[in-house]
Formats: sequence, structure tokens, C-alpha cells
Amino acid sequence: MSEVVLSAREGAVMRLTINRPERRNALNEEVCRALAAGVDAAEADPAVRVVVITGAGDKAFCAGGDLKPGADGTPFTIDPARPRHYVIDLFRRLEACTRPVVARVNGHALAGGLGLVCACDMAVGVEHASLGVPETRVGLFPMMILSYMMRIVPRRKLFEMTITGEPFSAAEALELGILNYAVPAAELDERVDWLVARIVDKSPTGIRLGKQAFRAIEDMPLDKAFEYTQLMLPIMAMTEDAREGFAAFNEKRDPVWRGR
Repeated sequence: MSEVVLSAREGAVMRLTINRPERRNALNEEVCRALAAGVDAAEADPAVRVVVITGAGDKAFCAGGDLKPGADGTPFTIDPARPRHYVIDLFRRLEACTRPVVARVNGHALAGGLGLVCACDMAVGVEHASLGVPETRVGLFPMMILSYMMRIVPRRKLFEMTITGEPFSAAEALELGILNYAVPAAELDERVDWLVARIVDKSPTGIRLGKQAFRAIEDMPLDKAFEYTQLMLPIMAMTEDAREGFAAFNEKRDPVWRGR
């Protein structure tokens, strides 16, 4: 694992920390590749049930792309002969992740940093954090994160935030559904741990297949979604985890999940 992203497994949790506090944990190619590698490592370890992504320090979760002149791996360039951008590669990797991914928003989340929050399945943030997409202030627009934001933020609020570039508070992010919880800084880890504990004791197979279905039907017409889901439930019922879940319920005991 690169030094720009620290990786640590704690029980059933893989924690990935963007480690560039001097650059407000800004994204560059090395960071994005390292985050994707961390997700790969989490999925390769059957003991890992959830991934938590955060930033180093207490000021910024991630300030987006590195604007420093001459910054290595800046996200504002691309090889025209290979027009696959590493930020989109990271988003695709998160989209395909079979484990739930939780953003621990320890500070400001701006531009691509806000996109990273939106790319996670759930997010817990500190009350003092500012969030926003200030790209229009420097002659840009939040292009690469727009697809995720459109799936979370109501249309008129999305137009307002992307066009004006004005920041908004964690309380507003909570109201918009960008955050699941906004808490005082002293309670951030407690709330993240509380949420994680309610994930890791559930069926890994149920979650994995559920995430797959969620992604599959998100953009389907309603009738196509019905066709997909009516087949998925009986298929899930045939898994080892489902059989164990039914048995544990009837025997009034805690289930022992095998992830199969």
C-alpha cells in the first residue's frame, strides 16, 4: 500500500485513510490507485465485512483534485491515447465493491472529495465540515462526480450547488441525504463504529447480492426491475447464509454467517 493511503484491518473492518494532510488530502493518481488497491485487498480477505474511507487529520476529508501548480498526478489532465481517467476507475471500483463502503467524513469534503463521499454507500460526517463543489470558481464544472451527485441530490439543489459553487453545511448535507449522520467531532468515531457494528453482524451474502441488485435496477424501468427482483429473492433463499438465517431464527439463536 502506498504511503499516500494508509490501510489497516481492524477485525472485520478495512480502514483506508488518505494520508496527505498537508495537501488537505487532495486526490491525485497515486491516491486514487491506492484507494482502489485497498478495496481490492478488502475483497480478497474473507474476514473483511466493511470498508471505511477517511482522511488524515481533523481538517479535511478530501479537498478534491490537487490544484497546486505542477502537482504530480493532477486529475485535470488525461492521456488522449488512453482516455480512461483514474478517478472514474476508482468510482467504478467502488461501484463494484461487494462490501459496504462507509465514508468517515472527518472534515471538509469539496469537489472530488464530495464525489468520493457520494461514491460510498453510507457517510458519517462531523458537524463542522463544509461540503461543496467550487469548480465554477476556477472555470470548471464538477464533471466526473456529477453522475453520482445526480443520484443523491435533488435536481434544483444540485443546479444551485454546482452553478454557484457555494459551500453548504453538514446539517444541509444530512437534509439532502448526502450524509447519513452529522455529529460533533468528539462523537465521530463512536457513530461510525455504531454503524459498522450494525453491518458486520448481518449476512455477507445477503449484503453482497443486495448491493448487486441495487446497482442493477437503479436505472431500469420499473417493469424490468420487477422482473429482476422477482427472480433474485428465491435465488437468495437458496444460499447457505439464508438457510442459516432461517435456522437461527427458528432456533432462537444468533446466526453463524459463512458468506456463501
